[in-house]
Amino acid sequence: MMRVKLLIVTILIIFSAGVVFSFILIKNKRISEADVVAINDVVKKVEGNWGQVSDETFHNSDIKQPFAIIDHSGNLIYQTPDNHFIDLYDSIKNRDTMIDLKKSNEVVGKVIISNNEQEIMEEMKDELITSISLIIGVLMIFSILYMIYIYKTFLKPFQQLQHFAAGVARGNLDIPLNMEKNNYFGAFTESFDLLREELDAARQREYESNRSKKELVATLSHDIKTPIASIKAISELMLIQAKDDKVMKQMNTIYSKAEQIDLLVTDMFHATLEELQQLKLTVSEVSSEVLVDMIENVNYDDRIVYDPIPACIILTDPLRMQQVIDNVISNSYKYAGTKITITSQIHKDFLELHIIDYGSGISEEELPLLFNKYYRGINVEGKNGSGLGLYISKYFMENLDGQISCYNRKDGFTVVLKIKLA
Repeated sequence: MMRVKLLIVTILIIFSAGVVFSFILIKNKRISEADVVAINDVVKKVEGNWGQVSDETFHNSDIKQPFAIIDHSGNLIYQTPDNHFIDLYDSIKNRDTMIDLKKSNEVVGKVIISNNEQEIMEEMKDELITSISLIIGVLMIFSILYMIYIYKTFLKPFQQLQHFAAGVARGNLDIPLNMEKNNYFGAFTESFDLLREELDAARQREYESNRSKKELVATLSHDIKTPIASIKAISELMLIQAKDDKVMKQMNTIYSKAEQIDLLVTDMFHATLEELQQLKLTVSEVSSEVLVDMIENVNYDDRIVYDPIPACIILTDPLRMQQVIDNVISNSYKYAGTKITITSQIHKDFLELHIIDYGSGISEEELPLLFNKYYRGINVEGKNGSGLGLYISKYFMENLDGQISCYNRKDGFTVVLKIKLA
């Protein structure tokens, strides 16, 4: 089909050029035929009126060229008003047409028809320029039409394919590839669109599979917390009832291990819910006094010393803020093993809590990584943990329009919680 259209275009171009040249040749031929007839008419009239040639002789003549009549001695007998005969030598030099005049089979003179070679050349030049311009114009029109055809038939579909491929690479699998019905790449483009549909279906299957796995982990994490809570409750009861030091030590071990398992399962449960975007936060205006209760809830053995918290109204979710404080202080207990000091102040639009321990801190290279998911520092050897506590804490603080940060001091490590004021 493509070859047929190219052949048609080529034939049209050749045909147009042929029509133009044929028109020029026919025109020139007609002019030449008319001139020959007129010249013969002049010759007959001159031969028939030899010796009496005048303007009346050529009254009905059709000849358009200027001419002159001379006798056999070269003397001028007659010439048209627009002719400028000089002598026979000049006419020969000008390549004028010369026809013998005969009377009784004897040459009595000549008709000299001026060629006007310069004018003829100018006319031919003008006609040639016109013809070439016409041919070029026709070729340009066909070229433009052909380029439009090429663009619509080939380039435009490929541009659409390019944009489509770029969209697929960016993950835009919902936009189909729309192509015209009569394009040359129908099957090719249809395969691309089928590829898009398959990629979209595969991505959806992967998403559903990952979601199912995360839901399973979240469900199991939640179910594990129930027996862990029972173990903790029973161990607490047995610890109260125990009298023997050995039994009390064993009960303390059972309780601490259950507490560790509970924390790990909680972190895993929260991380899974966060990936599922199911961690809901209920922000409300509460008094800063709730922070005192939150600190006391993790103030084991009175190891936390804190200043009075400035009275103000904060925007927070008490449940999530309790989890943040639990995670930060639990890390201090675990890795620093020192007493903890908490200072507080109002700065700009935030209530700031500075949770200070007096351990060895962490290296400066690790500070930017501390809030990354699953990251654990080089000082965690022999200590339980999943690397999710600070990651979840950062998630909570940012979604509460607050901030969490940390830095090393010469005598320890500090975590700063910025809680939004109402």
